[in-house]
Amino acid sequence: MFKGFKEFLLRGNVIDLAVAVVIGAAFNTVVQKVVDTLINPIIGMFFKADSLDGAMIVGLPGGGEIAFGALIGAIINFAIVAAVVYFVFVMPMNRLRKPTAEEPGVPTEQELLTEIRDLLQAQATTTKQ
Repeated sequence: MFKGFKEFLLRGNVIDLAVAVVIGAAFNTVVQKVVDTLINPIIGMFFKADSLDGAMIVGLPGGGEIAFGALIGAIINFAIVAAVVYFVFVMPMNRLRKPTAEEPGVPTEQELLTEIRDLLQAQATTTKQ
């Protein structure tokens, strides 16, 4: 039982996932600081609020309130995280995975089948002559 658990923990995917969670948590702190120190002061100039959480609050007749600023803040936070993940991680990895023009790529199944067909046709032509 423990042997299987040990193998599970030592798989590459589990380690990669653990690293991703730790990096993600640290990255979230950086994004939160960008929002707190850069975006919130700009929003404060326009909406006379300390942060997006306190901006654009609409009171409801029953006593509740809708905080549109908090929603916009969450969307901005998500957009920053998504942009950084895409441009820092996804794009470079996609470039590393693509074979360059100088390197011959692995032929596709259709290319292999075409090559086999041409070889068979060439054999058939030479045996008929």
